[in-house]
Amino acid sequence: MRPPYPSLSPDPADPLRVAIVTESFLPQVNGVTNSVCRVADHLRSRGHHALILAPGAGPATYAGYPVLRLPSVPLPGYRSFSLGLPARRLVTAALRAFAPDVLHLASPVLLGGAAVEVARPLALPTVAVYQTDLPGFAARHGVPGADALWPLLRQVHAAVDRTLVPSTATLRALAERGFPRLSLWQRGVDTDRFHPRHRDEELRRRLAPGGEVLVGYIGRLSRDKRVDLLAHVARLRGARLVVVGDGPDRARLRRRIPGAVFVGQRTGEELSRLHASMDVFVHTGADETFCQAIQEALASGVPVVAPAAGGPLDLVEPERTGLLYAPESVRELRVAVGRLIHNGALRRRMAAAARPAVEGRTWEVVGDQLIGHYRSVIAPGQVDLPRMRLHA
Repeated sequence: MRPPYPSLSPDPADPLRVAIVTESFLPQVNGVTNSVCRVADHLRSRGHHALILAPGAGPATYAGYPVLRLPSVPLPGYRSFSLGLPARRLVTAALRAFAPDVLHLASPVLLGGAAVEVARPLALPTVAVYQTDLPGFAARHGVPGADALWPLLRQVHAAVDRTLVPSTATLRALAERGFPRLSLWQRGVDTDRFHPRHRDEELRRRLAPGGEVLVGYIGRLSRDKRVDLLAHVARLRGARLVVVGDGPDRARLRRRIPGAVFVGQRTGEELSRLHASMDVFVHTGADETFCQAIQEALASGVPVVAPAAGGPLDLVEPERTGLLYAPESVRELRVAVGRLIHNGALRRRMAAAARPAVEGRTWEVVGDQLIGHYRSVIAPGQVDLPRMRLHA
């Protein structure tokens, strides 16, 4: 049996043992779940070993790795989301049995915080991925005292060896709040799955039988995403609004935006066709630490309109691959989308520039960067890992 602590000088050729503790996992579909799945897929492809610890009921394996399901409760006001409980005894037993080289914490809160406490006496190196703007999420859902979450998050991240953040805006914001040991680690995109070749003219005719410009949103339908703003877009002349996704606000949004086409949650080839068949992609969330849907739209050759805040600032090149608007300005949102609806030449020029802007951001590239971060915290000073870094 391997000792419950990592090797201090791992050979770079040796496979790693990675314990992933995530606050969200399948069957829930969201940014955290998708990233964890991609990390597990990449670890498998590189021959590493992994164990996934996740809250709530769901599959017991993923990518050939065991998934240990831990206790959870429904999140108030968002009952389809399972909030992981700090099951310290179960986490301790799992980590001792698996004996990982490194602990990966995906968007840690209560469950992740318990895992950090377990890792300390085991001298287990820890890498945390900051992915969800939880205070912003809570505030948009009307949770009182949302800012009180900041001290909890800072305490969790101060206890890890490295916190990886997905965008420069988020990195600066966390540094200003006193989060230490921050490094930039962006997300990858599947450039085969999201590609202009998936554009489907028959699908376009069904969605816009009058030949309108297809303006689309893909993402969760919840208050924190501010999808209500799309009502102003749906009224633009010459536009046909398509909404892809599901969530607690779906019924209310259907009533609020009766002219939009709501197609529900889609995955796989259907999602690929929907992305590529759009003419303009619009995002409305103002609290995004990254925004994978924007990157997938760009890979699909679709220009993007997004708020000038958080993750979109790194992803959208204004006047080249899309347009940014002041997050609280409905007028700027309408003007930006209207420009692309009524200026076909501009739209086509941005569409041509969109895919080249993200072609180098494959999951293979960023997955190998993550493994570099793992090895760097396991053997500090022994791994030459180029990265953008900002210390608090």
